Amino acid sequence: MIYHILYPLKEYFSALNVTQYITFRGGCAFITSFLFVMLLWKFTIKRLKRLRIVEKIDMYGHVRLESLHENKKGTPTMGGILIVFSVFMSTLLWMKWNNYFVWMSLFIMVALAFIGLRDDISKIKRGRGICRLEKLTWQGLIGIILGVLVVVSKESTTTLDLPFFKKIILDLGCFYIFWAAFVIVATSNAVNFTDGLDGLAIGALVINFLLFALLSYIVGHLKFATYLLIPHVCGSGELAVLCLALVGAGLGFLWFNSYPAQVFMGDVGALALGGVTGAVALFIKKEFLLIISGGLFVIEALSVILQIFSVKLRGKRLFLAAPLHHHFQLLGWGEPKIIVRLWIVTIMCAVASLLTLKLR
Repeated sequence: MIYHILYPLKEYFSALNVTQYITFRGGCAFITSFLFVMLLWKFTIKRLKRLRIVEKIDMYGHVRLESLHENKKGTPTMGGILIVFSVFMSTLLWMKWNNYFVWMSLFIMVALAFIGLRDDISKIKRGRGICRLEKLTWQGLIGIILGVLVVVSKESTTTLDLPFFKKIILDLGCFYIFWAAFVIVATSNAVNFTDGLDGLAIGALVINFLLFALLSYIVGHLKFATYLLIPHVCGSGELAVLCLALVGAGLGFLWFNSYPAQVFMGDVGALALGGVTGAVALFIKKEFLLIISGGLFVIEALSVILQIFSVKLRGKRLFLAAPLHHHFQLLGWGEPKIIVRLWIVTIMCAVASLLTLKLR
């Protein structure tokens, strides 16, 4: 919005010419979303406490894990609402309003936030969330809608870019609808699985959003994309504004969510932020790169899947507990140590994903 108001005035005030640059508006979106979180923090927490929206520890009967998390009981949850609101408002302020990719990404974020909100409210009222199948159905439906919009749109393509290969580009055609649904369901749930320790998920997300802000800018820049031999997606650079808004809001939330947490993100935040990560990856054709950069989320999700299959097929647990961060807790690792070490793993994955841009 600010771009459309100020940029036409550049003829009278030359300094306003800077609003055309994605880097400037992205930086402003970063600062704005951070300030939104910091300024609305007290108001949000008071409302959550007044409505008794607080954490109820449920480790599915795992007594030792419940004792380790006993001190978290009563902590306000659903703080993800603040992140989603801050990102949405700051992005609207600094984006170009005619950009298809940003609007679609915001749609995915808000739609998944509503699913997470419903799940969180159900947990508070009934002691358990909505049915797993129902949640997956709604997530899949949102992913299908995104896939259909991509297929029928002239702004995007249905191709896949494979890391390490500069000439192999797959065109899925109409099957891209199911691919988009898979990516959205996978990313939103993977982040949700990771959200179990204070600051773990949001810290890893901040690292990934920072990386995808850079990737969005590169993919949307014809010269940079041509030099690196990666597909150029016209207009996708504007997604850097959204990604930097996510970084700012994420850091603001981490200020209060770091150990020991004063607020939890809840499903409303985890599903929304995981889904928007997948949406950005889809638009800039870096879905497979997300597997590398989001290695922590992949590992956490796989640990849950493998644990389920192991129990059903072998009657034995593969891990002491799943997701994987709970396994480390039961091994005796302190929570802060687990969090920092897994952040380090995320940083290493992000750097590895960047290296693939030249290894083609």
